Amino acid sequence: MKIAFMGSHGVGKTTLCFDVAARLKRLDLGVDLVKEVARACPLPINRDTTIEAQAWILHTQVAEELAATARYDVVVCDRSLLDNYAYLVQQVGRLPEYDGLVQKWMGSYAGLFKVPVLQPPSFDGTRDTSDTFQWQIDRTIDGLLEDLSVSHYRLDPEDRDGWVDSVIKAVGLPLEPPQISFFG
Repeated sequence: MKIAFMGSHGVGKTTLCFDVAARLKRLDLGVDLVKEVARACPLPINRDTTIEAQAWILHTQVAEELAATARYDVVVCDRSLLDNYAYLVQQVGRLPEYDGLVQKWMGSYAGLFKVPVLQPPSFDGTRDTSDTFQWQIDRTIDGLLEDLSVSHYRLDPEDRDGWVDSVIKAVGLPLEPPQISFFG
């Protein structure tokens, strides 16, 4: 099972990934995280990105997801292919060769969760801190989700504390580990 969180930078996807992964581990599942691959990109990202940088990011995301799903019961992705693609679309527009790849790949996720913008991004050494750019990416993601008819869940901005439970329920897993009976 593969779960991905979508959203602009600085919305809390990474924290949510770790929280969900911890809960899934308590269910005795083998869990791995696919961390945000853009942070490892050797080329410019954010507002300075290029087609080459985004191609590297998209292909690395696919490779990381393939490797993780071959080894683990559940893979939690800190981004989906679509929201990585949104940065390319924001910079140069949509490319038909990537539209097809993204649309097909989005079907490989058991659960896709759109994380809302709740606050401006903070500087972490990599992340762009422009709230205008953050909102541009958020709108681009929403447009791609609609244009490519991607089925997904939108996390409630008023219930941040309930996001982990919402994700676990949406993918059909129990909220708590089953009780083991010692007396048969």
